[in-house]
Amino acid sequence: MSSLSNVLIAVAFMASFGLILAAILVFANRRLAVFEDPRIDEVEAMLPHANCGACGTAGCRAFAEKLVAGDMQPSRCTVNSVEMNQVIANFLGVELGTQEKRVARLACAGGNNVARRHGEYQGVDSCRAAALVAGGGMDCAWGCLGLADCERVCDFDAISMDATGLPQVDDDRCTACGDCVEICPHDLFSLQPISHQLWVACKNLEKGDAAEAVCAVACNGCGRCAMDAPEVLISINNNLAVIDYSKNRLASRIAIERCPTGAIVWIEDGVQKGLQAKKIIRKSALPIE
Repeated sequence: MSSLSNVLIAVAFMASFGLILAAILVFANRRLAVFEDPRIDEVEAMLPHANCGACGTAGCRAFAEKLVAGDMQPSRCTVNSVEMNQVIANFLGVELGTQEKRVARLACAGGNNVARRHGEYQGVDSCRAAALVAGGGMDCAWGCLGLADCERVCDFDAISMDATGLPQVDDDRCTACGDCVEICPHDLFSLQPISHQLWVACKNLEKGDAAEAVCAVACNGCGRCAMDAPEVLISINNNLAVIDYSKNRLASRIAIERCPTGAIVWIEDGVQKGLQAKKIIRKSALPIE
């Protein structure tokens, strides 16, 4: 048999083999294909593509899949406008749902004008790094280190550092993505429903003078807020005021009025302190002791 014949036989064999494989693949694709509802693509296009995870899924695509499957309601997306979520609800023929907006809250009010330091941190410009080096020079072991990890990690520009080195959260921009919660080495951030207006802006577990010695606005565990609040809305645990938000309907400004340091606040059009809270006049940083 000539060389040309051998080549032709080989080519014919490979072509036949290729056709057989192609037929197998076509058959398998038809038998094993998983149907994907075309509405998923359309719903995904109506979402903000923030992929922030605030809705409880891994991203906007996963959320769209849940919406089309009927496992979630459009209102779970707190980044989208209410109007756009309603468009999605109308498109799918489902209820919009109700989802209270959540925002990041900081359990600290100890800016550098009220919180004392025993040293100046010099090193990597990061709260996580500073926390490993003598607490970043802070006297309060629970306080904000003020090096802006939370501001840098926020993709929505919802956090900015104020003049005293303390993070400020813009409720309108906050999507409750949780990145600030994860990055803070002192676990000072938590995601709270916006209706949680009564707030303890402190995590210091020292009592009385010891707490105030390290920060002028620390909770000193005096218990006045617990005495004034109704139905055990507030308790003192480990020298720190703790709010039972299952009773949030009972919350009011009355609980903050006698707080001597202003550690417990009412959040409405800004942060409001009680009438008996000490006045903080100093605007510049305290000297290092």
